[in-house]
Amino acid sequence: MCHLLLGHLDEATDFLRKARTANRRLWFVHLWLAGALGLRGDLDGARAALAESIKLKPDVDSLARFTAQSPFTNPAYMALRAKTLYAGLRSAGFPDE
Repeated sequence: MCHLLLGHLDEATDFLRKARTANRRLWFVHLWLAGALGLRGDLDGARAALAESIKLKPDVDSLARFTAQSPFTNPAYMALRAKTLYAGLRSAGFPDE
């Protein structure tokens, strides 16, 4: 996740795929992978990862709902998420509301 926030898309994708392989039931790994793949331009892969995330956690079906359930409020961190994770998720078709 840190690699994604830092814009290291290859590393982020590699580590998130390994995390997904280690435990496919962690919805947030699929969500972050979707963001990384969306930023890389792999929209088919991003949409597939996003669909799996929503399947595992249907109540997180928008950026607003994801942000609402997140305990993080640090402005610098949230700005990094907006530039990376959120941008990638939007590319994959994840709605704001």
